[in-house]
Amino acid sequence: MDIRFDGKTALVTGAGQGIGAAIAQELAAGGATVVVADLDEDAAKSVAAEIGAAGGTAHATKVDTGDAAQVEAMVDFAVETTGALHLLVNNAGIGGEREAIADYPLDAWHKVIDVNLHGVFYGMKFAIPKMLEAGGGAIVNMSSILGSVGFAQSSPYVATKHALVGLTRNAALEYAAQGIRVNAVGPAFIDTPLLSALDDEMRAGLTSLHPIGRLGRPEEVAALTVFLLSERAAFINGSYHLVDGGYTSQ
Repeated sequence: MDIRFDGKTALVTGAGQGIGAAIAQELAAGGATVVVADLDEDAAKSVAAEIGAAGGTAHATKVDTGDAAQVEAMVDFAVETTGALHLLVNNAGIGGEREAIADYPLDAWHKVIDVNLHGVFYGMKFAIPKMLEAGGGAIVNMSSILGSVGFAQSSPYVATKHALVGLTRNAALEYAAQGIRVNAVGPAFIDTPLLSALDDEMRAGLTSLHPIGRLGRPEEVAALTVFLLSERAAFINGSYHLVDGGYTSQ
């Protein structure tokens, strides 16, 4: 399936590695000008350079998505650098500490909420007006399988990923008539650098949770995300789509 984004600008947060990098690269391969945003500026620049070396167009910027002012500046950078904004992927997120609810540190709770939930709200709040100026567009918010099921000792992460599904549906209702579609994607455990620190036993344990018998790959999440951003998905709005190898079917 040939999906093209010629003449479009896409902004991807958390794009310095893993799923975000795969999405940025896939969008660029389809002709989009991509703004690669990440807290790690060097990582963002590296992905942008890889896109450029492959014949695409990309610009890098640093952002802490838990900071509203930085998210607003990121959106302004995208528009000022490329001329418009048509596509947004709110991918940046953090896992947080592993603790039961009664023992969860308050500062750690607030940090996860700030990045995973507030950051997505900020992204849409500041990007949607620019997308409306450009005539509409599409947004994908990166939720998780934990937007539909629980996972012990991960209360703030689970709470934010559930919340993103509701936030996505509300945004879809509010802006559908103005030409902006909003959907959510829910990956299972994906083989990214975030899992590289796990020992063999923990990795095998995570793998065993997926009936398909393996972890997901970043490009598999990117493929669905890019489809949802494209005109091929013009009638898909307010939906939550799993990429989970059967995880939530159990």
